Amino acid sequence: MSCHRYSRMSSSAEGGTPWGHHGRMSWRPYEIAAVILGFLIFWPLGLGILVWKLWQRSQGFEGDFFAFAQEQGARVRDAVSGVAREGSAAWGGPSFMRSTGNVAFDEWREGELARLEEDRRKVAEAERDFAEHIDQLRRARDREEFESFMRGRKGEDKGA
Repeated sequence: MSCHRYSRMSSSAEGGTPWGHHGRMSWRPYEIAAVILGFLIFWPLGLGILVWKLWQRSQGFEGDFFAFAQEQGARVRDAVSGVAREGSAAWGGPSFMRSTGNVAFDEWREGELARLEEDRRKVAEAERDFAEHIDQLRRARDREEFESFMRGRKGEDKGA
């Protein structure tokens, strides 16, 4: 799992230790700043950065945050492209979209999914209609309260 391109660590066969020279880890200034800022902003963030840094060192990776992220990203891309190369038999998308091989079942499933989508659309439409109805009720109530206020004000003006 270690990336030797970015590694500054000498191997244990050469007499080195995973902690770098003289048992100490080598930290870059921006890594120290990231940990300190993490603790200042939100202490679990700083703790997470510190644990992550220690974990990557325990895995034998001596590079910086960015090199480690690039290596992990490359591993994920390789895994995803490997799955994509295997074809649709390995991964045909979400399970509800895969063919089972049974035509009757697949047709029934398609029909049920279409029915459910239609039901979802009807519920969304009913929700919009209800929201409009509530908005109309609020406007009517606000209009009534305003008119009551104006009637009361006119009554005060006549009494003065």
